[in-house]
Amino acid sequence: MRKNIIGILIALLLINGCVFAQAQDAVIVSADSLPMTKSLDNTRLLSHHDSEEAPPVVSLDDDDEEERTKAIPKLKLYEPPKAPDFNFIKSRTNPAVKPYKFLDDQTWVGIPIFLSGLIAKSEKTAFRQDYNNPNTKIRLIKYNFHNEIDNYTQYVPLALAIGLKIGGVESRSDWPRFWASSAASAAIMAGLVNGIKYTASEMRPDGSTRNSWPSGHTATAFMAATILHKEYGMTRSPWFSLGAYTLATATGVMRVLNNRHWISDVLSGAGIGILSVELGYGLMDLLFKHRGLQRGDLSIYPDLRENPSFFDISMGIGLGNKNLELPAFDFNIPAEFIDEGESTSTEPMRLKFRSATVVGAEGAYFFNPYIGVGGRLRVKATPINGWSQFALSEEGEIQQFFKDPLLSQSVQSIALTIESDHLTEFAADAGVYFNWAFSSRWALGAKALIGRSVMNAIDINASYTGQQLAFNSEALDDDTAPMFKLTDKIIDHKWDYINVEASNSIKFGSGISLTYAHKNNFAWKVFCDYDYARKTFTATYHPLGLMQGLSPDLVDIMQIFSWDMTKPAVSSVKKSLHQWVLGGALSIHF
Repeated sequence: MRKNIIGILIALLLINGCVFAQAQDAVIVSADSLPMTKSLDNTRLLSHHDSEEAPPVVSLDDDDEEERTKAIPKLKLYEPPKAPDFNFIKSRTNPAVKPYKFLDDQTWVGIPIFLSGLIAKSEKTAFRQDYNNPNTKIRLIKYNFHNEIDNYTQYVPLALAIGLKIGGVESRSDWPRFWASSAASAAIMAGLVNGIKYTASEMRPDGSTRNSWPSGHTATAFMAATILHKEYGMTRSPWFSLGAYTLATATGVMRVLNNRHWISDVLSGAGIGILSVELGYGLMDLLFKHRGLQRGDLSIYPDLRENPSFFDISMGIGLGNKNLELPAFDFNIPAEFIDEGESTSTEPMRLKFRSATVVGAEGAYFFNPYIGVGGRLRVKATPINGWSQFALSEEGEIQQFFKDPLLSQSVQSIALTIESDHLTEFAADAGVYFNWAFSSRWALGAKALIGRSVMNAIDINASYTGQQLAFNSEALDDDTAPMFKLTDKIIDHKWDYINVEASNSIKFGSGISLTYAHKNNFAWKVFCDYDYARKTFTATYHPLGLMQGLSPDLVDIMQIFSWDMTKPAVSSVKKSLHQWVLGGALSIHF
């Protein structure tokens, strides 16, 4: 059911984009507006003075505006074929479209995106576990999540481009040039991805194979999105680009949630996908020259005064709170089992945070050049110093406990597994956006947001495999007899050893940004964001959970003394989080 709903939403989004693009072809323009390229808002069109056929000339008095309007013929610009276009090999060239020079529309935005993935890859502690602990189970997302929709969404933008062309909606290229450009892009993408994958030999987060970096699914998704962007987003409507890159971003996020890739893999894969298409199309521009071009670009440079609406993908570094101290744990041990002067509480737990790595997607629609509404999705991973050392220390305590002769005979294996050693925050915000463009290519931005923050727990689980202990009834009559004895029952017991989680909460955000319009609706942005949230951090510590598997009889006996060994010790504290994020973003403006 969930897959069907997602599929329907994606289909509706793409159908709406197709309908919008087709509506563009129905625009009627007067013949007197044709001679100038600017009036068509299509900068790669030659004027009609340079084309083979000049527009008709109408000689009327300027005072008779009504008669002038009636006399001037109305023309449709590039009306698509009435019937579907299945002629996949026929070449069509529009002489009114200027040919591209080699790498004429190359933006090179794929390179910094790829490098951001390389940087994230080097910061392994931000999104990965500590490899020094052999019992670490490397996973970014603690909760088991699995969905195979990313196996299909990676192809949707390319399938839409082909579907639009079959439907007769004219794009940048005719069929032969489209096939050649797409094939060249796919070949470059496959060569880069596989060449790096099997050279780097990066282990996947699920531990299955050593071909994690970069992500092939994400590279394919962004390759498909960039093809749709070039064919229809740059020539028809930027909404095609927006929908395509949104879907490609969702594909990359799904690869992380499915535990198949690190975030660094996804970032590098996205960069390769974009770069491959720009190189592939550049090579075909060199080979085909003017042949096969049907539509020119809507614009070369975005004007931030007229097009402040945007969608961006960002990466940054998170700064803020560095320490969290949780009160001491109290195990509520009955007085009968405590020596005089001995405490039943532990020392307070002190957690030290490192700088966070932040990735996100953000977009806003502006009603006018100054004010708009939008939202932001963000993932922030904050490593915890010393978490794996704590696990190793606890393992040492457990091993000391099992030095007892009887217990040493019972145990086959006992281990602590780090499920998550960092706080990962998932946040969704919405609010008001502001824009002030002090030139066509430079703009200052600001925002005021409110949203919801969900934080993934840091967690260590434990497991015990061995013989179970039973109460020895002979000990009631014989003081020298051991209280417990080994049984023949082999158990495999697992439990939550220690867990630190934060409550879901409302968060408030603001920020400022500086945007530079680069090329072909792309822009670069640097930003500084501030977020505030107040959360309750709760820790549960349960080393005595071992006894539920090792000796249920002992657990039952302790119940007589009002000591419930099945319940963990709990500690909690409320804390206000003040967090700053400094970073950069790649934006698509429309």
